[in-house]
Amino acid sequence: MNNIFSITSAAAIAMLFAISSCSTQDEKVSKPAAAPSAKAEAKAAPAKAKAEKASGDIGLIDTEKNYMILVTKQGKLVTLDFDQKTKVTKLTPTPAKMGDVGLGNSATVTYTKQNNKNIASGVEYKAKK
Repeated sequence: MNNIFSITSAAAIAMLFAISSCSTQDEKVSKPAAAPSAKAEAKAAPAKAKAEKASGDIGLIDTEKNYMILVTKQGKLVTLDFDQKTKVTKLTPTPAKMGDVGLGNSATVTYTKQNNKNIASGVEYKAKK
């Protein structure tokens, strides 16, 4: 009977040793990804925002808060911010000011998107007759 317990206990010890050696096995440590170079970051940064154009009628213009709303032919409202650098031109090419643009005038606005805002860089409008 001692032989059976000796064989059984030896088998149990061998089994425990095998299980414990599996659980303590060192895993390979993967190399961390290389940090992107400055050149790659420069390429990833957006360069200059592409200018877009929208045409329609002036629905609202506020020269004190420097914004306007353009109503497109499809009925879409485009809110645009402007500043002193915004070039305003009457379609009979003469320079104008934002204060010269009236409600309901037909206009084409060139703008760029910056920080979730549409910034007008140019406004061409046609005065109502």
